[in-house]
Amino acid sequence: MYVLLEGIDTAGKSTQLEILKQKYPEAIFTKEPGGTELGLKLREMVLSGEAKSKVAEMFLFLADRAEHSFQVVKKLKDDNILISDRGFLSGIAYAKTAPLEIAISLNIMALNGAMPDKIIILELSKEELEFRLSQKEQDSIEKRGSNYLLNIQQRMIDAINMINTMGEKTIDLLIIDATKSVDIISKEIETFLEK
Repeated sequence: MYVLLEGIDTAGKSTQLEILKQKYPEAIFTKEPGGTELGLKLREMVLSGEAKSKVAEMFLFLADRAEHSFQVVKKLKDDNILISDRGFLSGIAYAKTAPLEIAISLNIMALNGAMPDKIIILELSKEELEFRLSQKEQDSIEKRGSNYLLNIQQRMIDAINMINTMGEKTIDLLIIDATKSVDIISKEIETFLEK
């Protein structure tokens, strides 16, 4: 089983990943970008701002995704569980320079058939997002503001809904209100993964 845990910054992914590591010690945990040797180099290139063009940045992420799919996802054995901190859905959502349909097509091509079985999106309201952002030092993405992040969140939801109507493969989706308590979110995730 291949699972993506998605959500915008401050949604609580890191907390839930730590809980999942305790509950599923046999699972393989990975992340995008940066889940492979090449991915770490590409991630560093993006974070250091080497790519001046947003389109070039998008293609660096696509290269990371293609390598991750080949090196990590396709090597999964039948009894493995792979849980990824972000994945192609974030890639589509953050690639705002490309229309949704094109971003989806490019990401599906990069996955080369290695689509996830389940996706969990931790969803934040505008009020909760703004509160959480005010409680921390913001990185360069978070400094773009709550409207930017909420647009990314909506683009994730629009993308998975569009993919699930394309008919290739329907991906099980769980959208969780990220304002719920850590324990309630954790139980909802566990129930979703066990079904």
